[in-house]
Amino acid sequence: MSDHRLASIALDAATLPAATSEIEHERRVAIYDIVERNSFEPAGSEHGPYDLTLSLQDSRLVFDIAGGDYKRAHVLSLTPLKSVLKDYLLICDSYYEALRGSSPSQIESVDMGRRGLHNEGAELLKDRLAGKIALDHETARRLFTLIVALYRRG
Repeated sequence: MSDHRLASIALDAATLPAATSEIEHERRVAIYDIVERNSFEPAGSEHGPYDLTLSLQDSRLVFDIAGGDYKRAHVLSLTPLKSVLKDYLLICDSYYEALRGSSPSQIESVDMGRRGLHNEGAELLKDRLAGKIALDHETARRLFTLIVALYRRG
């Protein structure tokens, strides 16, 4: 396994909104899945592994990275991500509602839309981090899940 990977991830508790049990479960699963298998290579770093703390500060997403020979924070504006974040949150709410009483075909339709938006968010995140941090698609998808967790209001 490459040492250009994340060894741990933390979400800044001070900026993390309260969550339902489903959302908290998604956070834990995303963190577990990322740590188990990921590709994360900050530009200019010789080696990892890395520890990552994600936070929101003044409507900016902060990637605080430390490990190996690297210690740096990357700050991204949330503005380019806001549209897909809002759409994703709406469809997630629809998905959770569908799970509570819709037919399997309705749940599948909503889930397909949810996965499509998730992929769109992951690709946008990869594009925004280009030249700063190289990610594979699955790592970007799981990081997008955590960004949604930070962005979600209540």
